Amino acid sequence: MNIKLIFGVAAVVAMLSGFWLQQEMHLTKPQSPPAAQLHFSFPDTNGQMQAVEQWQGKVLVINFWATWCGPCLKEIPEFIQWQQAYQSQNVQFVGIAVDDQQSVADYLKTIPINYPILIAGDAGSQLSQQLGNLINAVPFTLMVNAQGQIVHRQFGELSKEKFLEVVEPLLNPLAAHSFLSWEVLSV
Repeated sequence: MNIKLIFGVAAVVAMLSGFWLQQEMHLTKPQSPPAAQLHFSFPDTNGQMQAVEQWQGKVLVINFWATWCGPCLKEIPEFIQWQQAYQSQNVQFVGIAVDDQQSVADYLKTIPINYPILIAGDAGSQLSQQLGNLINAVPFTLMVNAQGQIVHRQFGELSKEKFLEVVEPLLNPLAAHSFLSWEVLSV
């Protein structure tokens, strides 16, 4: 009888803790750093350092991923299509691999990716946490307006519907100016 009571209490405590954590994640949305602080540099697949500032003025889709992450690999073909479709509209995808150079190189032999891939390893995980990935999830995608402000954080796969919902207003010059005074943060 006592064991059933102990398990029952433990189950209730676990359930309440999960509910509290879920509510906390929605109520305490991390703030975006000012545009001037959104900077990082990581080597590309050829070992050349690439700084995010080179894409200044573009709508950025920054995707933290790993070769061992099934959902990450599932969304990459869609990102390739979206990069092709939206590159002429000032949209730039950037992949940040939280992985090692050899694993990424091996994966890239299997699929031609048309956007920059940066190799960040553990430093990429740390950067994603600084940018709002409090649960250290992959995939984790940031969408950044042309002014350098994070306008959306996506934990897990980025659906086409969510991509279009966030990107389309950023492509309209009048809508882009409205983001100068406020941010839209989604989880």
